[in-house]
Amino acid sequence: MTNSSPVPPLNLAQQLIQRHLVSGELTPGSEIALRINQALLQDVLGTLVMLELEAMGLDRVHTEPSVQYIDHGLVQADNLNAETYLFLKSACERFGVWYSGPGNGISHPVHMENFGVPGQSIVGCDSHTTAAGALGMLAIGAGGIEVAMAMAGEPLYITMPKIWGIKLEGQLPDWVSAKDVVLELLRRHGVAGGKNTMIEYYGPGLKHLSAMDRHVLANMGTEMGATATVFPSDDETRRFLASRGREADWVALAAEPGCHYDLHETLDLSKLEPMIALPSSPDNVVTVREAAGQPLHQAYIGSSGNPGFRDFAVVAEIVRGKQVADGVSLDINPSSRQVLASLIEQGYLADLVASGARLHQAGCNGCIGMGQAPAVGLNSLRTVPRNFPGRSGTREDSVFLCSPETAAASAMKGVITDPRTLEMPYPRIHEPAHIKVDGGMFKAPLPLEEARLKALQKTDNTPALPELNSLPNRLDIPVLLVTGDNISTDDIMPAGQRVLPYWSSVYASAPFTFEAVDPHYAERAEQTRTQGGHAIVGGANYGQGSSRENAALVPRYLGLQVVVADSFARIHWQNLICFGALPLTFTHAEDRAQLKEGDHLVIEELYSQLESGDTLKAHIPGKGELRLHHGLSPRQRELIAQGGVINHLRQRHA
Repeated sequence: MTNSSPVPPLNLAQQLIQRHLVSGELTPGSEIALRINQALLQDVLGTLVMLELEAMGLDRVHTEPSVQYIDHGLVQADNLNAETYLFLKSACERFGVWYSGPGNGISHPVHMENFGVPGQSIVGCDSHTTAAGALGMLAIGAGGIEVAMAMAGEPLYITMPKIWGIKLEGQLPDWVSAKDVVLELLRRHGVAGGKNTMIEYYGPGLKHLSAMDRHVLANMGTEMGATATVFPSDDETRRFLASRGREADWVALAAEPGCHYDLHETLDLSKLEPMIALPSSPDNVVTVREAAGQPLHQAYIGSSGNPGFRDFAVVAEIVRGKQVADGVSLDINPSSRQVLASLIEQGYLADLVASGARLHQAGCNGCIGMGQAPAVGLNSLRTVPRNFPGRSGTREDSVFLCSPETAAASAMKGVITDPRTLEMPYPRIHEPAHIKVDGGMFKAPLPLEEARLKALQKTDNTPALPELNSLPNRLDIPVLLVTGDNISTDDIMPAGQRVLPYWSSVYASAPFTFEAVDPHYAERAEQTRTQGGHAIVGGANYGQGSSRENAALVPRYLGLQVVVADSFARIHWQNLICFGALPLTFTHAEDRAQLKEGDHLVIEELYSQLESGDTLKAHIPGKGELRLHHGLSPRQRELIAQGGVINHLRQRHA
């Protein structure tokens, strides 16, 4: 007989990872590979995914379902977005992907209602794919190239996160809702406080949070840098699925008794009050009473940050029989056709329209700067997940993040208002017992033999991806740009109505790169493309925010070879590697001050240095040597040597 140690009880996050583990161990900090069941694409990054599938020579996707949503580029100011829809529809037909057309709604809540299955894994080319963790899914946002790999049947590689258990106790007071919970966590921990963690909520307070309340928390775990967020699959999960005719997909999931968490926190919901994030970061959080009295120009309700029926219905209850304050635009942006239809059926839409609110189509819209941009310098209260500078579509914006209750109360008063001061009882909204889910919203994949006959409907705005070469063994490149801390992917590749329609073309979007940080970067970078490339020096949390892979791909096309920073956001770090750019961190923080724009970064024998350890030696002519950390796994070192994932897969298939 052999003695075997008893298997320790697992928390829910560990169970989900173990269930999908292809290789690696549940040791935080090590690289693991995960089998992926489902894939989610949104339109402005889905175009690149489809082009990557074409470049890989893929015949049919392996993830089921894979769903392409049109939810970001909805403003048809010219021909570009309409032609993108046609391209994506043809790509769905060619590769075997479900298609959800414009107006159906935001990918995250729509996917949750129609395809979310507790216990399954999903990866999406949108950082807020984590929202599906509300149903007990292993849900991870990634760069499009990694989503394309998963769709091609490859595992998803991530760093095994620490599991951060957050025990919820008590019940939310009147006028406090799920957005206030996540804003309180952002106040405590900041935009990088959850990096390399997976948040798991549990405890008695859960029974008071609906599935869509949980969606808010899982969605905005991304704003803390978390790899994923997960909730148990319990009676509320079952109710949510049953109300949509999908109870058969429900399974119970929970942490095992006596399990351990790497990090732990207790949050008493009953002690919370209305919170608000001041411009221009999600973690710049104070209580609403501290911000009260500031004038208001706009109140915006919608986005994946508050997509539930109750998030709109509670606003309708607050404004019923009243008028929006003079000079305030109350913008209603339904998250899905289902939500819009339910608001109509319950009479709430009439209350909103009668109050003077403006109704917009179901989709992301103002969250990504596609419409409803505010006036320069005037305050806009929004229920969206992010308020990075310029993300609203207005470069000099002043965007606050808050709950629907705070936004509605403020719209009525014309100034930022603590909703607890309203002279009315708090309207506690209950979702209808039956939510009609229309399967006709989706175009199902074609049979394989029919799909093979389909051609991609390309345009000038969907050209093939550029060929990327591997880095030379000796680097001698100029530092072209030096940035500060918390540079976001919005800073690197802006969104908004002016730029977003060009995202499907690396070449057309290149001139916009880093324009808010350095309007001349793209022009100078272009000049380095044939002269050996260039480097960028960043601060802490470089590349935070959206998973947009073009924030790595387009600078790489423009000659970016190396980024040296204090630290990186998880997804952007992976995106750089996937396109063959080398992310490095300082081993000594004081070395960052040495590097100035115009300096040269010299690295000799790059590949032997990468193989010999986690650090390498670089030389700055006139300033001396410094040690830099790479932390690449053997697989990632191979990707760098081959010039990125697409080259790697081509060589392997050949």
